[in-house]
Amino acid sequence: MGQKLTATSTAIIDAEPAAVWAVLTDPELLSQAFFGAKVETDWQVGRPITFSGEWNGKSFQDKGEIVAVEPNRMLRFTHYSPLTGQPDLPENYHTVTFDLTPSGGGTELTISQSNAGSEEERKHSEANWAQVLKSFKQLAER
Repeated sequence: MGQKLTATSTAIIDAEPAAVWAVLTDPELLSQAFFGAKVETDWQVGRPITFSGEWNGKSFQDKGEIVAVEPNRMLRFTHYSPLTGQPDLPENYHTVTFDLTPSGGGTELTISQSNAGSEEERKHSEANWAQVLKSFKQLAER
């Protein structure tokens, strides 16, 4: 196996970290940012998180576990999608981190996703996270 890569996307959002955090932890708003996926969790460390919906005409149910929660600062969870075609093994899970940093009167939001298996997968993930950031910006700034 080759070196695993990390996809990273960052945006400045003209809203306080608490407003960005509210989007991140509100299931209805998060669904809007996550391409309509239904997100279910209680945001407690060690608890499950699931994502369900449709992507490119295929139904999916992704899963993971909440790894770290620091309100208004950072959220980290693992993520596995059967759509990858990879077996449900720990080495096939990504770790997704949302870092919120105050920036002027707003928030710098960085999303990183570790364990990309190829440069193509890394670029694909970065493009998806860039779209998620656009949605976060729109939702938090309104």
